Amino acid sequence: MSTHYPIAIIGGGLGGLTAARVLHVNGVKAAIFELEASAAARTQGGMLDIHEENGQKALRAAGLYQGFREIVHEGGEEMRLIGPDGTVHVSEKDDGAGGRPEVDRGDLRDLLLNSLPDGTVCWGRKATEARALGDGRHEVTFADGSAITTDLLIGADGAWSRVRPLLSDATPAYTGISFVEADLLDADIRHPRSAAVIGGGFFISLGGERGFLAHRETDGSLHVYAALKADERWLDAIDFTDHAAAKSAVLERFEDWHEDLRALVADADAIAPRRIHALPIGHRWERVPGVTLLGDAAHVMSPFAGEGANLAMLDGAELGQAIAARNGDTEAALTAYEKALFPRSEATAVESASSLESMFGERSLEKMIEFFTTGPAAE
Repeated sequence: MSTHYPIAIIGGGLGGLTAARVLHVNGVKAAIFELEASAAARTQGGMLDIHEENGQKALRAAGLYQGFREIVHEGGEEMRLIGPDGTVHVSEKDDGAGGRPEVDRGDLRDLLLNSLPDGTVCWGRKATEARALGDGRHEVTFADGSAITTDLLIGADGAWSRVRPLLSDATPAYTGISFVEADLLDADIRHPRSAAVIGGGFFISLGGERGFLAHRETDGSLHVYAALKADERWLDAIDFTDHAAAKSAVLERFEDWHEDLRALVADADAIAPRRIHALPIGHRWERVPGVTLLGDAAHVMSPFAGEGANLAMLDGAELGQAIAARNGDTEAALTAYEKALFPRSEATAVESASSLESMFGERSLEKMIEFFTTGPAAE
């Protein structure tokens, strides 16, 4: 037995939540189906820099800009660029004048969640399949055996979207970059050396197709990514249940790096693997009645342009506005939304792929020094 929803959003990440919020403020009801069991099922973690031209624009459309300003991490736009030998090449303080303030992803998600009517999010609903029923209607089935039907299906369900196959045969491919995520908790007390290295905001260290990317979190922890060009199977050979052995395997790839940088992994309280995938640049689809995508479901790319969350929120806001503005003409709304979505996401995917090559190719440190001191170098 299926329950019918006029608008169903699969995925309760930032993009899906923004779409639902913008629809709500425009008097349109939508339901979100999220695989996590509850809002508190896991720590969201991670710092996000929210950009004026997309993420902040979305929050204004959602009527949440002031709430966003209240959760900004003061000092989070501080940036430090260090070489493998520990030399500091660029150090910028946060003077409050930047256009990309940092927020905690969990705080931003809570802001969006708390702005929605009770019952908007249906928790513990992991989509397993979506199929067309004809006339623009679709059915989605979930791992718990339940199912829904909908007049408008919005896939906001991330890189491995169950909705995407209705529109496209594309799947994300490995970019050649692997991460090992590390957390150092209560850093100023327990890891003062690493806290001093990272500073108050964003941190980069690059060289030899490897690097460390890190943020100071609002809870006083440090979130670090050890990143490197590696075979797709490299992480499979590491036993991440044995933290000591896993750290040793990662640090073998940074053997000639300064000990203060190696300590970001050696002293970590937790580590976990992550491969970086991306959809083909220029991914798009022909208009299919009653269904569309947003965020990573539409255009997952590497994180090296820093635009993933920002684009997802702008997608959600523009989709919500398009639906609300067209008085029930869903196809006109989706056509208008996708017309803007495709070139925007393609341009950012190009930027992301170019940044990946700059950061993990030849002269990576030199290129980043040039970028932060004189702007992007001409090719």
